[in-house]
Amino acid sequence: MRGRPYPKGQTRPEREASARQQPASMPEPSCSPVVEFRQYKLHPGQRDVLIDLFDREFIESQEALGMRVIGQFRDTNDPDRFVWLRGFRDMATRARGLKGFYGGPVWQEHREVANATMIDSSNVLLLRPARPTSGFSLGGDDRLPRGTNEARSGPVIASIYSLNTSAESAFVDYFESKFKPAITDAGAVVLAYFVTEKSANNFPALPVREGENVFIWFAGFADRTTDERVLSDDEDFGRSMADAPGLNRPPQVLRLAPTSRSLLSGASRACSAMPPSGSRP
Repeated sequence: MRGRPYPKGQTRPEREASARQQPASMPEPSCSPVVEFRQYKLHPGQRDVLIDLFDREFIESQEALGMRVIGQFRDTNDPDRFVWLRGFRDMATRARGLKGFYGGPVWQEHREVANATMIDSSNVLLLRPARPTSGFSLGGDDRLPRGTNEARSGPVIASIYSLNTSAESAFVDYFESKFKPAITDAGAVVLAYFVTEKSANNFPALPVREGENVFIWFAGFADRTTDERVLSDDEDFGRSMADAPGLNRPPQVLRLAPTSRSLLSGASRACSAMPPSGSRP
């Protein structure tokens, strides 16, 4: 097998010695520095109709335009809620990608069926990682092929906190020092955590919840038993957050089951953040 060429003038022993002297690798940057967190209220009995269409038609067609379909989920506590995450390299990529997709042939062909399942698709938060490496790490995850119907293991919890505008930095520090260890001790893996992306919505045809300040963490579970045990301790979690800085109201907690073709699941890798020192989609 043909190997990688050595730097000019450097022998193999010299190259290996140089590699040993290099500092340890840094945590990999987060997948998708801009993320949409989308919650849809659907007509009764229509969620599986939308999921089947989404998993078949709306993943590759979006990713071909530079977007990342991070994950799509059933809310296990609400049979008429569909939740999904879409990522972007930056806000300019978001504007180009959304314009291309919603003006393109795939959405135009299937939008009537998709829109017919929805009551409301405007519950959307625009996010960025709270730390440079606290976003999703999805490089090693494989998406199952089209036509897959097998259940995806690994439930996910998403917790959304509404904050006073000035409290963001203090809340992130509090989460990392006090709450993140409690989540891990309870048997979960912290997959990522985010704060509000404050850029203006640059694709107004799709509304987002502007003027809000939020913090969201995502945790993954190897199985449903662990998930149920952690959620049974929800009151203890609530008490542990009682003195968190800047909270406006109790958090919204979503228990999410990944669809067959969701890239993100409870079995995904954890984030690698360092501790503190008109149209419808």
